[in-house]
Amino acid sequence: MTKPWRNFAIILFLGAVLFGGMAGDQLLAVSGKDTQAQLRLYTELLEKAHENYGAEVTYKDLVYASIHGMLRTLDPHTSFLTPDDYAEMRERQQESFFGLGILVSVRDGDLTVISPIEGTPAWRMGLRAGDVISNIEGEPTDTMTLDEAVDKLKGPKGTQVNVTIRRRGLEEPLDMDITRAEIPQNSVRYAYMMEPGTGYIRLTDFTRSTAREMKQALDDLKGQGMERLLLDLRSNGGGLLDQTVLVSGLFVPPNARIVETRGRLPESYQTFYAEDGFEPLEMPLVVLVNNGTASAAEILAGAIQDHDMGVVAGTSTWGKGLVQTVYNLSYGSGVALTTAKYYTPSGRLIQRDYSSYYDYYTHFGEPETDDGNSDEPSDEGSPAVILAPGDAPPEIQVAPENEIFYTDLGREVYGGGGIQPDVEIELPDGPSILTALFSRNAFFDFAVDYNARQGIDSTDWTPPADLLDRFRNWVLAEEIVAEEDLAEMLEDEEAREFTVRQIHADIFNSAFGTQEANRVMADGDLQIQEALELFDEAEAQLSSRQELNGDAQVAENQERSDPAAADGGI
Repeated sequence: MTKPWRNFAIILFLGAVLFGGMAGDQLLAVSGKDTQAQLRLYTELLEKAHENYGAEVTYKDLVYASIHGMLRTLDPHTSFLTPDDYAEMRERQQESFFGLGILVSVRDGDLTVISPIEGTPAWRMGLRAGDVISNIEGEPTDTMTLDEAVDKLKGPKGTQVNVTIRRRGLEEPLDMDITRAEIPQNSVRYAYMMEPGTGYIRLTDFTRSTAREMKQALDDLKGQGMERLLLDLRSNGGGLLDQTVLVSGLFVPPNARIVETRGRLPESYQTFYAEDGFEPLEMPLVVLVNNGTASAAEILAGAIQDHDMGVVAGTSTWGKGLVQTVYNLSYGSGVALTTAKYYTPSGRLIQRDYSSYYDYYTHFGEPETDDGNSDEPSDEGSPAVILAPGDAPPEIQVAPENEIFYTDLGREVYGGGGIQPDVEIELPDGPSILTALFSRNAFFDFAVDYNARQGIDSTDWTPPADLLDRFRNWVLAEEIVAEEDLAEMLEDEEAREFTVRQIHADIFNSAFGTQEANRVMADGDLQIQEALELFDEAEAQLSSRQELNGDAQVAENQERSDPAAADGGI
């Protein structure tokens, strides 16, 4: 097995040296003699490290480490995709996969069902939130990582997988053979009416079905009487560019500019427009973002903001504006190579400064947003970016901080990386005093137990007055935390309110699924509640936008009837 990896190392290194030619029509100006010398140096180092290092090391380890080190010198988002990574990326972008239809997580060391997806094999077999999958095909799951367990649950359509289930209230485990089926991967996670006339959509990423899902969600909500929309893009890490353009076309004027790409090579310079034939939403729109909103989601938010089609609220977005084009490499691997940068319709560069990787990943030195999501979002990883040849782009510079640009209505917006919201809405942290209860899975387990005992069968259910007392007694009976610590936690009024709301949401998740749980949490989500107060502002902005459209149409009609007048009479 060592020889193929040694050969792979040479192939990859040669590809890296000459990689400029893969994105253009010519190889980099590297002479054959120089290339041979560099390859000789690299293979000599590879052999020395493999033969003489003080611990066992494989060619594969050395090759992967050298690739990652090489790409780290370029930018934060150019990345090497191992065969497993490449396959996983492609699966994430698909409309569906084959599996059981459950959301799972590791809770307190156990592989736990968070929620079955309605209509799937797991749902039909009666799996419930809180069920612990203790074995898959006879193999204990407590030794598996979450990814390993998920991989074992997936498989070809029509095949069966045997799982052993531990369920609260049952002394004996349940043994099930579940037949795998096609499971949709919905990027429109939630779509419902929050209150009369007000629709809510949570969009989590951009996959191959996102535009179709979004169009369907908008049509469904309009059918339910939607007159205004809250579009939640928080923690949306991006996805496919072509889907982003299609989704943006549902919100911006026909043929409006959505995003521009500029890079080193002429063919990386392209402008994307909304497709003709789409009817924009044309109703008051508020878009909610945070610092987990990245890449394709920033393109959508930037297009809506620059064309004055909605009010953007929340906290500043991540600032990931690098275009990754994916190239196939040997042995089923690939590389997501940055080939250009994204600019909003007004000309703002989305990409944040990354001269310091530490500052880039930690947001060090930036104002704290307290939005509860400081993790790096997923890379765009789109294999479908097709860039048409064009004129050579101007030299690309990082936009100065607070550089001013202008929307269609002449409003000032600011460059410098990411999308700055029109209205800043901070999200304070939840009560940190409850950390011990979260870490022991107390809310979720109590909700599962409560629903099993009480049998909640209607979304009209509201928490009874004694719910907090029941929770307190249950926590003490389960010996989750000490009595004095629990008493101290629940002395805090904010902690008590949060506890009741979290239990309410988890009970609804257990009984009705994640969307109903999301409804409950939205009632206590300060960003959502403040965003709902912005629809008057969104309506006024929409009226100004419609007047602008009317003026543009009058000018277009005048130009068609009297071209000379439009040219100043010349």
